[in-house]
Amino acid sequence: MAQLTLDPAFRIAPVDRRLFGSFVEHMGRCVYTGIFEPGHPSADADGLRTDVLDLVRELGVTTVRYPGGNFVSNYRWEDGVGPRGDRPRRLDLAWRSLESNAFGLNEFMRWASLAGVEPMMAVNLGTRGIEAAAELVEYCNLADGTAAADLRRKHGVAQPHDVRMWCLGNEMDGPWQIGSLTAEEYGRLATRAGHAMRRVDPSIELVACGSSNSDMPTFAAWEATVLEHAYDQVDYISLHSYYDPEKHDDASFRASAVDLDGFIENVVATADHVRAKLRRNKRIKLSLDEWNVWYQSRFTEPEDRGIEEVPALIEDDYNGTDAVVVGNLLISMLRHADRLTVGCQAQLVNVIAPIRTRAGGEAWRQTIFHPFAHTARLARGTVLRPALTSPSMSTGRFGDVPAVDAVATHDEQSDELNVFVVNRGTEPVPLAVDLRAFPRHRLTRHLTLSSDRPEPVEQAPSTEILLPPVSWHALCLTPEESR
Repeated sequence: MAQLTLDPAFRIAPVDRRLFGSFVEHMGRCVYTGIFEPGHPSADADGLRTDVLDLVRELGVTTVRYPGGNFVSNYRWEDGVGPRGDRPRRLDLAWRSLESNAFGLNEFMRWASLAGVEPMMAVNLGTRGIEAAAELVEYCNLADGTAAADLRRKHGVAQPHDVRMWCLGNEMDGPWQIGSLTAEEYGRLATRAGHAMRRVDPSIELVACGSSNSDMPTFAAWEATVLEHAYDQVDYISLHSYYDPEKHDDASFRASAVDLDGFIENVVATADHVRAKLRRNKRIKLSLDEWNVWYQSRFTEPEDRGIEEVPALIEDDYNGTDAVVVGNLLISMLRHADRLTVGCQAQLVNVIAPIRTRAGGEAWRQTIFHPFAHTARLARGTVLRPALTSPSMSTGRFGDVPAVDAVATHDEQSDELNVFVVNRGTEPVPLAVDLRAFPRHRLTRHLTLSSDRPEPVEQAPSTEILLPPVSWHALCLTPEESR
C-alpha cells in the first residue's frame, strides 16, 4: 500500500503558468502542414490551421518557444518577414531541409495571439551574433522611430510584439550545433549579446544555454563556466531532457522522472554554487525548454538523408506507457516549481508531438496529449509536497525507486486540491490519502489513464483508491460545502 499525506504547510511555490509551454521549430512538419497549411479546409485567410489551433487551446499551452531548436543556429530572421514573394529559399543546415520562409516571425506572432500563448523567442548565436540579436529585439519590441521598428510597421504590424522571454542560442555545447562553442566562448558571447539586447529593451528576460542533456561530458562544468560569465545578465539557465523507451530497460524508462529530478537538482546546485562564488543575491531560475518522450534510437541523422522540403521527421507514435511517463515528468516539474518556472514540451505538432496532422486531412490527439492537458488545466494555486510512502520497484538504471510518485496543488481561492499520482510499477497499488489537514475535503473527481487504457476515463469517486499498474491519475478534492 502507498500512503499520501497532504498539508497546506508543505508549500513548494506558486504554480507558474509558463511551466505548461511547448515548442515550435522549423523542423519536419511542425510548421508546414502542422500549424500552417494554406489551402487546408480548416485554414484561415493567413493559412493557419484552425483545427490545430483548437487542439492547442484544448491542450492548455501557455508559452511557445520559436523558431528553434537547432534550426535557429543557421537562421536569418530577416528571411521570414516582409512580402512572401520576396523571401528567399534557404538550405537549413540543421535538418538539411529546404526552408521556403513562407512562415516567419510575424506569422508566428499572429498564430501565438490566436492560440492565446506567450511567445518565447530564440536568437541565432551560431552563425550570427550580437548585432542580429539586438536588431531582432528592436524589430519585435520597439514601437517606432528606429530602422528595425519602422521596418516592422512597413511589414504591416503597427504594434510591437512585446516579447518578454529570449533564449540566447540553442544547445551551444553540442558538436551537432551549427557554430557550437566552448563554455568559455559561449559565456562571453551570451553576456555580450544579452547586454546589447537589454540596451534595446531593459525589461526582457534572458535564458542562457545550459547543457544539451545531463549525459554531456561537460555537464555541470559547462553551466558553472557559462554562469560565471553571464550570471548578472541572465535570468534563467536552460535544461533539455528526452527519454527514449528503447534506450534502457522498461522499468528504468517508466522511472524517467527520477533522472529528471536529479538533473534539475544538479543544475540548481551548480547555479547556487556560482551565486555563492560571485557573492550575488539573485537566484537563477531554470527553463526546461525541451523535454519529452522521444524514440531517439530510431532517429536518422541529417547527413544520412537527402535534402527535402518539409520532410516527415521523428513523427513518433505514442502508447499508454509513454503517456504515463509524460504525466510523471510533469509531476517532477511541479515538484521543483520553486526554481523551475518555464517548461516547453518539444514539439507541439507532428515532431515528437502531442498533436498530429495529415496534410490536407485531419488533426488528432496522441496519448501524451491527455496528461499534459489535464495537468495544465487542474494545477492551480500553490504546489504542495505530499508526504508519501510507497512500495519500491527495481530498475536497471536507478536501482530501487518508489513505485508511486505524486505531487499536489492547492488553489486557495476555490479551496480545491488536485493530486497528480503515477504508479510506475507493474503491480496494482492501493492508495490511502490522509486529509487530516483538509478535514472538509472529499474526492469528487478521479481521472485516470494507463498503459492498457491510454484514453483518459473518469472513475466514480471512492474512499478506496486502487492504482492499476503503469497508470496516471488526477484526483480532484473539494470541500463539502462547495459541492
